[in-house]
Amino acid sequence: MASDSCRIVPHPDPDFTRALIPGRPTAGRWLALAIALDRFADPVRPLLRFVRAEGSHEDALLPGPVLGRATWLGPVPPSTTAILLAAPAEGFRVEARLLSRPAMLALCARRRPDKLPVALYQWLRRDARRLRNTLRIAAGVMPLSRYPAWKAARTRPVEPGFDQPPAGPLPRLGLILEALPEEAGAVRRTLAALMAQDHADWRLALCWRGPVPAGIPADPRISGEGLPAGVALGHLRPGDELAPDALTHLAAAFTGETPADLAYADSETETPDGLRPALKPGWSPDLALTTLYPGRPLLVTADLAARSRWAPEQGARALLLAAALAEPKRVRRIPRILCRTVPDAPDPDGHAADLTEALRRAGGPAVLARRGDVLDLDWPLPDPAPLVSVIVPTRDRPDLLRVAVRGVLHDTAYPAIELVIVDNGSTDPAVAALYAEWAADSRVRRLDRPGPFNFSRLVNDGAAASRGAILVLLNNDVEVLHPDWLSAMVRQALRPEVGAVGAKLLFGNGRIQHAGVVVGLGGRAGHILRNRPADTPGHLRRLTVAHEVAGVTAACLAVSREKFEAVGGLDAEAFPIDFNDIDLCLRLGARGWRSVWTPRATLAHHESVSRGPSVGPARARFEAEGDRFAARWRAVIRDDPYYHPAFSVTTFGEELE
Repeated sequence: MASDSCRIVPHPDPDFTRALIPGRPTAGRWLALAIALDRFADPVRPLLRFVRAEGSHEDALLPGPVLGRATWLGPVPPSTTAILLAAPAEGFRVEARLLSRPAMLALCARRRPDKLPVALYQWLRRDARRLRNTLRIAAGVMPLSRYPAWKAARTRPVEPGFDQPPAGPLPRLGLILEALPEEAGAVRRTLAALMAQDHADWRLALCWRGPVPAGIPADPRISGEGLPAGVALGHLRPGDELAPDALTHLAAAFTGETPADLAYADSETETPDGLRPALKPGWSPDLALTTLYPGRPLLVTADLAARSRWAPEQGARALLLAAALAEPKRVRRIPRILCRTVPDAPDPDGHAADLTEALRRAGGPAVLARRGDVLDLDWPLPDPAPLVSVIVPTRDRPDLLRVAVRGVLHDTAYPAIELVIVDNGSTDPAVAALYAEWAADSRVRRLDRPGPFNFSRLVNDGAAASRGAILVLLNNDVEVLHPDWLSAMVRQALRPEVGAVGAKLLFGNGRIQHAGVVVGLGGRAGHILRNRPADTPGHLRRLTVAHEVAGVTAACLAVSREKFEAVGGLDAEAFPIDFNDIDLCLRLGARGWRSVWTPRATLAHHESVSRGPSVGPARARFEAEGDRFAARWRAVIRDDPYYHPAFSVTTFGEELE
């Protein structure tokens, strides 16, 4: 009888260095992978490639093994002739086996019994595509609410000989712990975890705000006064419990040829709803200032702390805020859960006072903007405001075009607008009537660009013919909802460090269409939290404020003309219709200009809610552009810096794989 397991053999491709050899035919079967990774290695996502008989291929992005283990389940595409794997050459193990569809249904029944009737109905209807999606999500994806079960199945104990700590001496770390006498029990827990650290070269300043309670463990590394000696400094709260290898990970961040200025790691917290993780994105200074998302554990070099003019009496919040505003050059995010933290004490002011003071000390241009319980940043808008060229490619659809143009010209509270409509061969007489209606408005210009539809070329032509310092790419199916949308985007686009700026777009039914793009979502790139309620806060509340993302959609995108032209605009040859906007964002990012998404520019995006999947030649064209995008940006696909490697790329985001 053929085996359900797969052999793993070397493969000569420089990226896909392993091949999976099944023991039986793969038609109609699912592939189950169990992965183990050295706990001290970066958990970059492995990548599977299914090679088809005709030479094409389909890639599948796997979860990063952030707890030492990871699992993945997915269908083997029809006509697959080879299965290849891109993964670390050292400190990586994988086991693979094939599962039948009945076995997947049984797994669905165990893990998500509520999905089983749906799956059976789809099986009876022979709806293969929906059945695959249902089983994939039911058997392979967990909501964040099931984090304890997910963690229990993936935590791997340290294996001597497999888990290789960083070589060489690690630097001393300095920690600060302030406590009230009534917190003595919590302090004992924190100290017990600290004394059990694999990395023993640390110093702790234990500062009691009141009489020192009895029974506190003594240790020569613990002092009651002064700033602790160490290459890097950080705070703990009474009750925080570091994982045994936490200081090893953190200390290693401050070694090597490019030692970090600031390092932080993931954590978990016991809440009234159970144990919840804080799976933190890569360094996002805007998000750090407004939400304090790095939390604990976080360490800042003594040099950066001094340069940012932080003093110990200012506290932990002030250390993070001052360090973020000092613009650290090298930040290390460690995507490992290294601390169980106690909840922060409720603060009705949030951290508004600390942020206001930090902004004042830094002397930067941003000021605090408060909306209810949300703290955000306002960036300056010059007076007079710069001219904005809004570029709208279009063909026919006068019903959509009228709404979009009315929104730009009459419903937008911005004083300097130029509207450039790039017409791609409209034949509807109603469109000609609209152009005649707008002819008297000096703000409106029209370019006629008939011929095959090439979105990138239409936008580039519109940009070349425009005069504004800021370019705004706008689809003809977007409706303005609030008059201040453009000001919010321009304020961001004028920042020297910002490239592309994206808006919050809603479907006609009021649900989220665009809240930033995750590179790797769906295999190439996708919209995070698509179709969720409009007020969804997102993990760590990041959808409530402006923050850095890998990319934004060109349905509504602002960028300075100087930066757009510096990278050559949209790539009309490689990406005439799809992936051009994300490619633009990544090319801007490669030049040091980060992409920012802001919820303070909220618009409706109507047409996409009813647009079906591409078929026939259009589908082939989409796949070809997708393959070019994947080949160009494979490294980012495997490690979007703003999307945690434990999160699934199968669903629309922020669920556990």
